[in-house]
Amino acid sequence: MRRLWHVGAMERLKRRKDFLAAAAGTSVSTPGFIVQERRRADARPARVGFTVSGKVGGAVERNRLRRQLREIVRLSAATSLDAGSDYVLVGRRAALDIPFAKLTVDFAGALRRLKKKRRAGVPGEANSRQADQSRQ
Repeated sequence: MRRLWHVGAMERLKRRKDFLAAAAGTSVSTPGFIVQERRRADARPARVGFTVSGKVGGAVERNRLRRQLREIVRLSAATSLDAGSDYVLVGRRAALDIPFAKLTVDFAGALRRLKKKRRAGVPGEANSRQADQSRQ
């Protein structure tokens, strides 16, 4: 029996308002997906949401891509995701043709770019708060 390295259960985004809030935050694009981040005001564990639109393909292709994205996050969750953040991964059709190893490298690079933007003070977090206040 082969044992896989277990990270633990990841917290998931499930409500539409959480996805919209992340979309208003900072985002980084890769050829296979977009990573959106929203900083929360708490220090709870990171939460992750996944979305793959019908434009990507049929149900089989969308579910395959969603499973790949979940696995990429699961493998890197222990070291890469920041507590107090919400992340949304938006799958793109091109990801179906990109090898899994390349998607994993792209995800790590996307997280580094998000951290760099945060340190540089890119106005994603402020816009996210303003969007939340305007919806209330």
